[in-house]
Amino acid sequence: MPVLSPTSSSSSSSSFVFTCFFIILFITINSSNPVAITTKAKRPPRQLSVNYYAKSCPQVEQLVGSITSQQFKEIPVSAPATIRLFFHDCFVEGCDASILIATQPGSKILAEKDAADNRDLRTEGFDTITRAKALVESKCPGIVSCADILAIAARDFIHLAGGPYYVVKKGRWDGKISMASRVPNNLPHANSTVDQLIKLFSSKGLTIQDLVVLSGAHTIGFAHCKNFVDRLYNYKGTKQADPAIDPRLLKALKMSCPQVGGNADIVAPFDVTTPFVFDHAYYTNLQSKLGLLASDEGLFLDPRTKPLVQSFGLDKAKFFLAFSAAMEKMGSIGVKRGRRHGEKRKACSIHM
Repeated sequence: MPVLSPTSSSSSSSSFVFTCFFIILFITINSSNPVAITTKAKRPPRQLSVNYYAKSCPQVEQLVGSITSQQFKEIPVSAPATIRLFFHDCFVEGCDASILIATQPGSKILAEKDAADNRDLRTEGFDTITRAKALVESKCPGIVSCADILAIAARDFIHLAGGPYYVVKKGRWDGKISMASRVPNNLPHANSTVDQLIKLFSSKGLTIQDLVVLSGAHTIGFAHCKNFVDRLYNYKGTKQADPAIDPRLLKALKMSCPQVGGNADIVAPFDVTTPFVFDHAYYTNLQSKLGLLASDEGLFLDPRTKPLVQSFGLDKAKFFLAFSAAMEKMGSIGVKRGRRHGEKRKACSIHM
């Protein structure tokens, strides 16, 4: 597939439009009791550790890896779907697999996955964890949490897509609380300002660098038109397009995302130059006005985050190293330990 170089001349406008139009895809969204590990009296909760399952389920990473590699080969969209699932899980109630719990039939309280901000989460992410959990349970019943499986699967997909491989510390227990009402104020949005993003990430114990680094996960994956359509036609109520968007990208996006009456299932890639590869092109794109979301492009426009965008755009190895560290940090948010605060679900969608 031809891609756009940020230094392409204006003579390539026509081919770029067709390239972008080609990679804007139609994707239909499908609607879609173990015993906890005990510890000796007065022993403090076990901390996250790379070797947490060394004795109880030493093959857990190989088991999960057999599923993620198959999913990546057969259904590549499983990669960004699962990575996004992990982000959405950690930012609401911590990394405890609460995003996987289904709303109970007849319940008036919706679970996290049914919140408006999570309705676009693709089923392939959930399916991957369901398959991995079933395999792990068949070999190590009642031992490995859904939260740890999700963390391992996200890492696997990052690496399979070309990104860094990093060790995953384990020992998370599954959360018992999953409420849609707790989602809106705990997730970043497509139109979030840098101020809002910094405040949100800070509330999770994450720095400005973590914000810029973790946003780099948008090097793969897609967003629905509704998340950026205002940038195309009525940016901040001006009835004009966002001036911080390349005219060629603007033209290509308008071809697939009309202001009204468009297909709600149309998506566009976050990264228009290498949409299926986990690399650092996301940052060079932002410097060329090729960011898809206003919240992404804003990182290059704000003086607090611009130097980091420029730095990671120049050095993929530096980005990979920082991303690995930030993922470990994010993966420790709100971790549950022990039966008082957590559980080990047999089926990830069902709270025990």
